[in-house]
Amino acid sequence: MARPDKAAAVAELTDEFRSSNGAVLTEYRGLTVAQLKQLRTALGDDVNYAVVKNTLTKIAAKDAGVESFDDLLEGPSAIAFIKGDPVVAAKGLRDFAKANPLLVIKGGVLDGKALGSDEISKLADLESREVLLAKLAGAMKAAPQNAVSLFAAPLSQAARLFAALQDKLPAEAAAPAADVQDTVEAPAEASTEETASADS
Repeated sequence: MARPDKAAAVAELTDEFRSSNGAVLTEYRGLTVAQLKQLRTALGDDVNYAVVKNTLTKIAAKDAGVESFDDLLEGPSAIAFIKGDPVVAAKGLRDFAKANPLLVIKGGVLDGKALGSDEISKLADLESREVLLAKLAGAMKAAPQNAVSLFAAPLSQAARLFAALQDKLPAEAAAPAADVQDTVEAPAEASTEETASADS
């Protein structure tokens, strides 16, 4: 590779390291071109899986401030540069490696922190960002519904109590009114009788 081409390749790799959330270093010895294409498809648009030259990658990683790859860059190497959810990328790499044991996950870096191959496997066991967001949205949706139920129960009880009181009040209000009317009419009758006895 000519010197200008090497410089361009290093610059491109450096940019990949800097613009990615994470990167996973793999060895692909024995995998066919068709299998590598299948892996790229499985990883999706948020991951750039690139076959790299070890010496140029060491320079690029150092320029980008990534030092965890130095001891791992041996043999045929390829790096998955992750732009999206690292959990999804880790799952894709792990699942492909299970089906194709020739793919070896050597290590990686996530948000500047070095990861071993076992840590990448643990990352793959986590739930993806989309699943976590869906669960959070479900919990947030359930919370207002629970609050509505919580507030609606006392309100409906209060409404029933108020309706019962309204039914009871007219009956009680009518009874005292009848008593008052009897009281008013009784003295009038008494005074009529007194007038009649006085005339006789």
